[in-house]
Amino acid sequence: MKYPRRLLAASLALFVVIPAAQAWGPLGHSIVAALAQRHLSPAAEAEVERLLAADHTTQLADVASWPDQIQDDPAQATLWQQTRKLHYINFRGGPGCDYVPPRDCRDGECITAGLAHYVEILKDKSQSDAARLAALKFVVHFAGDIHQPLHAGYRDDLGGNKYQVQFEGKGSNLHKVWDSGMLKTRGLDWQSYTAKLDAEGPAQLPPPITPLDDPYAQWAEESCRLTAAPGFYPDGHKIGQAYVDAELPLAENQLRIAGRRLAEVLNLALEQ
Repeated sequence: MKYPRRLLAASLALFVVIPAAQAWGPLGHSIVAALAQRHLSPAAEAEVERLLAADHTTQLADVASWPDQIQDDPAQATLWQQTRKLHYINFRGGPGCDYVPPRDCRDGECITAGLAHYVEILKDKSQSDAARLAALKFVVHFAGDIHQPLHAGYRDDLGGNKYQVQFEGKGSNLHKVWDSGMLKTRGLDWQSYTAKLDAEGPAQLPPPITPLDDPYAQWAEESCRLTAAPGFYPDGHKIGQAYVDAELPLAENQLRIAGRRLAEVLNLALEQ
């Protein structure tokens, strides 16, 4: 797939059925970013801070939701249209969630290809700092997106957006509950939540999925398989405390895994 150089900082236009949504919401994205930043190498940390200086910050958490936020900025309308479909992958083979690129990532049009694309820009020092900063923001954000299970689903329900539920006495949908609803039940801000999860130690990573040789494809398969597990879609469309007790630890583990993997990606990309 060819990318015109003028669009390198913008991105692929990826086909996805699911409409735009904030995976994890700002809280979850900030947690993933902050967890990763705690485990950067000195060289990667220095380069992250150098690139972020243009945005007058040193914290990845401050820019982690930017790829979602640009949809509300008229000045970024073109960039939003070019990138709005990068946040997802649809597994079209059913609950087995086996990744078949020609079917699930046609012409490189899915989040796995998007992640690879932006990582390449980020580590390419011949690119402008502006392009690399944009790439950094997308890599941070998409690392969170791909670990939100409903951003890598297989059902024809718009990633849980059409699966209506009752949660905390109000109507909602399963996607929104996973984006932010369950996380907010902890009553923690992102700084406190990050400290809590980091104190649990390094996340245990799932074993490699053979014969996959694409780490981003593996991450997507893992997320898809979570949505296929019994009980993930609540019976009766009602989410009570029992569901939160069962699924919130899973959501938090996904945040921890995303943070660890993001740190590894940034260390490899920025230590050169």
